[in-house]
Amino acid sequence: MSDATATHEVPETMWSPTAEQAAGSAVAEFARWVRDQRGVELTSATGRPDTDYAALHAWSVADLEGFWSAIAEFCGVRWHERPERVLGSREMPGAQWFPGGTLNYAEHALTPGPGRADDDVAVVFAREDGLERTVTHRELRDQVARARAGLVAAGVGKGDRVVALAPNSVETLVVFLAAASLGATWSSCSPDFGVRAVRDRFAQVEPTVLLAVDGYRYGGKSFDILPTVSALRAELPTLRATVLVPYLDPGAELAGATPWAEFTAQAGPLEFEPVPFDHPLWVLYSSGTTGLPKGIVHGHGGIVVEHLKALRLQTDLAPGDRFFWFSTTGWMMWNFLIGGLLVGATVVLYDGSPGHPDLDALWALAERHRVTVFGTSAPFVQSCLKAGLRPRDTHDLTGMRALGSTGAPLSPEGFRWIADAAGEHIQICSVSGGTDVCAAFLCSSPTVPVWLGELSVAALGADVHSFDEDGADLVDEVGELVITQPMPSMPVRFWDDPDGTRLREAYYADYPGLWRHGDWVRATPRGSFVIYGRSDSTLNRGGVRMGTADFYAVVEAFDGVADSLVIDTTELGAKDEGALLCFLVLAPGTALEDVEPLLRKALRSELSPRHVPDRFVVVDSVPRTLNGKKCEVPVKKILAGVSLEKAVSRDALQDPGSLRPFLELAGRV
Repeated sequence: MSDATATHEVPETMWSPTAEQAAGSAVAEFARWVRDQRGVELTSATGRPDTDYAALHAWSVADLEGFWSAIAEFCGVRWHERPERVLGSREMPGAQWFPGGTLNYAEHALTPGPGRADDDVAVVFAREDGLERTVTHRELRDQVARARAGLVAAGVGKGDRVVALAPNSVETLVVFLAAASLGATWSSCSPDFGVRAVRDRFAQVEPTVLLAVDGYRYGGKSFDILPTVSALRAELPTLRATVLVPYLDPGAELAGATPWAEFTAQAGPLEFEPVPFDHPLWVLYSSGTTGLPKGIVHGHGGIVVEHLKALRLQTDLAPGDRFFWFSTTGWMMWNFLIGGLLVGATVVLYDGSPGHPDLDALWALAERHRVTVFGTSAPFVQSCLKAGLRPRDTHDLTGMRALGSTGAPLSPEGFRWIADAAGEHIQICSVSGGTDVCAAFLCSSPTVPVWLGELSVAALGADVHSFDEDGADLVDEVGELVITQPMPSMPVRFWDDPDGTRLREAYYADYPGLWRHGDWVRATPRGSFVIYGRSDSTLNRGGVRMGTADFYAVVEAFDGVADSLVIDTTELGAKDEGALLCFLVLAPGTALEDVEPLLRKALRSELSPRHVPDRFVVVDSVPRTLNGKKCEVPVKKILAGVSLEKAVSRDALQDPGSLRPFLELAGRV
């Protein structure tokens, strides 16, 4: 049960640190540092304030200025001009962090230091077809300096925009760091995005330079995107240069484009333009399912301090570690992954399908490159579970300390599978945050146990609450996820939103002055959290609210179900309930009559009789965004009679044809 009246027992502990592990972690080191250097006495109920995460978190949100200034000093933020103070204004939106301070993201990633000596490995790159490449910090610095010179030659300076239609490759990382070193603003899309999807994003920011590849590989196939690049250039009138990386074909050419070899031919100085704390580092985008994607602007300083905190403390990542997260350049996890360079870790970049030639590919990668922290998505874990994989039996994963999962709530079965099939020594780090902050609100700590189905902690400095409709705190009840105090990596602004109207409407309209994230969440008495899905797609049956994650955990546990989508057609504020519909993608050889009785029985017993669907409908595929999120809200709008044009942008979908059965059901085909 996960409704507001349920009684929740303490679930099974899946992993717990030893006393030695906890005391030896960076988060414990930080707790001791603030005591010794700042005189902060943490109030601990355990008698061990250095490993009492609850005490540290309480201080982190009670004294924002003390906490974030300590993070900046402890993690070695490199200031050019020191800030006047930590927090000039704490108003949301509009908080002013470290006013007067100047710094540069690229300087933190590239300056020699622990883990960043000349011969230390900065990047390991692997492509699905077996191509691999190792790059030392000496080589990375040289490549960035050359790309920087190429950008300067193209007229790029502070505040200009550099964009990339490119994969998770070394060249993409190099040009990002070069752009950041100049104070230029970065934005990227994955090369599998179509022309309109890319144009809808890049045209907003009016780029000066476009980095592109000739093609990409996925699922054992090669895809030529030169026609896409040509069409895109015609729709970006501000471009001064296009740089072409011959990613698949060494001889690839494009009229009017500068070849990569020519672009990086000249050596140049590796210098770092000091920029204000809130100077735009990159523009990320909302999914764009219901209109133009929103351009979410993050600042150099906010990302530096947030990623240093998240990676060094929450993830316990250190020099010598190898950090991997499966991502494309169109998902914020790419931006988070490359942040591993900030803490001196080696980042492992993978380009290709996680299922090619089979689901074993990423586990083999983890063994081959001794990945310390392995990041993936909840759907990938679910796929491995259903396929019966046991990677611990076929690969040496003893070097894997932690396994991160995001993109969707990780089911209890997913937790059990990781412990059983990957290794009980692995800390399961289910995290939840978003593109909005390029970080996690809810995550893990090396000093806190992992409980079945739960996200272990709120991130340090994140004042996370579960609120009812009136703004009252809830404990062990499902409510809206609300952040009550500012965080440095909250958006500087939305692109082309001069008066901040769209930013306020996105996060601050429901609880003025507070950030409403749009997730249903339950805060437990232990300080852990459970995510139930997006609050605007909640199932509300007979007055009992339930997140869709609960529903999917039951339905997709069946071998015959490959994917599913549940829609409550009840209109907001309506007195009468609408139908509850469950759309199923069935595994080959499975018929609806085989699984429907079993599904009804399981949903009745594991959730409630109210959550047994009125109808099960078989479809070929579930509509998903380009980043793989299920399109619950757009489908709900279509079934409610909203026109297709207003309900969803087809170009934001992986497969626009997947909408057809829903349009047919709504009587519009």
